[in-house]
Amino acid sequence: MSAPDGSPVGAERSIGQLFASATTDLSALVHDEIALAKAQLKQDVKKGAVSGGAFSVAGAVLVFSLPMLNFALAYGIRTWSGWNLAVCFLLSFAANVLIAGFLALIGVVFAKKAKKSQGPQKVAASMKETAGVLQNAKPHPRPELPEDRAPAAIKAVARSSS
Repeated sequence: MSAPDGSPVGAERSIGQLFASATTDLSALVHDEIALAKAQLKQDVKKGAVSGGAFSVAGAVLVFSLPMLNFALAYGIRTWSGWNLAVCFLLSFAANVLIAGFLALIGVVFAKKAKKSQGPQKVAASMKETAGVLQNAKPHPRPELPEDRAPAAIKAVARSSS
């Protein structure tokens, strides 16, 4: 079995290898946070698009269906009830307004959902939390080296990091 960097598990890794591993992990974390932010923004854009689409459909229904529906409905009511033609036209208009109001209500509901979504704010808070943890991280204490081994240890670290 081996570690992700190819070295055997349990083997001593150099400081350079540890630093490279930590840098790779931190880079992957940042990339994952960015991917999460993009996914949440896509969801918010979709909710906004549904809201805009519902408002557009409500407007189109009101504008394009009024003349044809008003005439058909008004003459239908007139034939069915025998009421005055003006009252029949008012009733057909009221029916169209109710339909458009219902579609606009759907648009308002989706607009509120898109406004309440706090995807980018959650990602920003998560990134700040990660940065705070990394800033407060303290290295593990190292045992004191005997005086005679210190220069060799420093040279080994210098060789491994270059």
